[in-house]
Amino acid sequence: MAAPVNPPRGMRDFLPADKARREHALGTIRRVFTAHGFDEIETPVVEEYDRLHSGLGGDNEKMAFNILRRKLTPEAIVAAADNQTELTDLGLRFDLTVPLARFYATHRAELPPVFRSIQIAPVWRGERPQQGRYRQFVQCDIDIIGESSNLAETELIIATLGALAELGITGCSVRINDRRLLIGMLESLGFPADEHAQVLITIDKLDKIGQQGVVAELRDRGVNATAVDALEAFFSRPQTMEFNTFGERAIRKALPLGADDAVVAELDALGKAVAAATSLQGQPADPFANPLVFDPFLVRGMGYYTGAIFEIAHPDLGYSLGGGGRYDGMIGRFLGQDVPAVGFSIGFERIVDLIELPAGAAADAVVLVHDRDVPPVTLVALKAKLVAQGRRVRLEARVKNLKALLDRVSAAGFGAFAFVSADSNLESLEFKALD
Repeated sequence: MAAPVNPPRGMRDFLPADKARREHALGTIRRVFTAHGFDEIETPVVEEYDRLHSGLGGDNEKMAFNILRRKLTPEAIVAAADNQTELTDLGLRFDLTVPLARFYATHRAELPPVFRSIQIAPVWRGERPQQGRYRQFVQCDIDIIGESSNLAETELIIATLGALAELGITGCSVRINDRRLLIGMLESLGFPADEHAQVLITIDKLDKIGQQGVVAELRDRGVNATAVDALEAFFSRPQTMEFNTFGERAIRKALPLGADDAVVAELDALGKAVAAATSLQGQPADPFANPLVFDPFLVRGMGYYTGAIFEIAHPDLGYSLGGGGRYDGMIGRFLGQDVPAVGFSIGFERIVDLIELPAGAAADAVVLVHDRDVPPVTLVALKAKLVAQGRRVRLEARVKNLKALLDRVSAAGFGAFAFVSADSNLESLEFKALD
């Protein structure tokens, strides 16, 4: 029986056209992030098992691919079957944030006081494969470590919106909240601290199950009934339309009374800075517009967030295109002292399906369709001269079904072709556009 030829479930092969689109997106993202002052780093695809399972990765830790220790005997594997720590000592990274925290702790003395990093690399999770969910996928992260003010959040948001705009993905907004305001809201509604985690898990489903679904699930979970009543009343409170989607007034209107003044002021200042920067970039066109939208129920599931949290929303899509937040406590787990840190991750696998290669990308990509009697020396000489002019060149032998050949190279990103005979030279080539 022949061996299976499909890739493992949840992993994919990429044909040349798909790979070209992905590399275009990656190159654009790198270029924009670099222009904003970020430096790219690289970390190993594996990390120590104890680090990956230290509580920093939330539910993602449960989906880590672990690596068996070397030289384990069958008897040792059976004896330790119920204890993964004795079976494994390494694992594939499930995100890029935990490796970054370890990287910074390792190289802190060699890095600037405020370090702006780019990480673009594959990660692995033992997901149940389904539409849009893969076991191997690329993450595009930018992080700022060492900056405690909201200048860091501002830089990340502006750089991320800039990268999306450069890819032709416009009209995006950034839903934003703050974990401190979120916890303050739960406290003001009467939820006890030991119920916060499960309440947030349910509130995180608001977009999927709606307000009444959230209330019903909380009642089924048996959480504090008085607090659930208060949340239901808060959901149904009368509201007036707010002209500005962000700012102190919009934030306070979206929250119960008593919201933390200092946190509200921080978010208000962040909104003003982002609005100023985006209007200078010409995006959005309205200088009074703001790409930020305050969302009091934005949760983001990672428990390590300590401050502002955000997600990218697009008006035509029912899912986010990326997200991030402040995680001031994570690096301290390695250093023994807290270091301010905030990050933003673009959902690469989602955005790459929304873009096309630039129209001019194929202009300098040409195909030489040659007769079979053309000497190789003639072909490689012509090709070398065109390559020296900065063109991408492919040689293809002429076939009976010429249309199929031309359709294939057009799909591969080539924009023109020319016939080559035995007496052809560079000056005699007549290029025709591939439609």
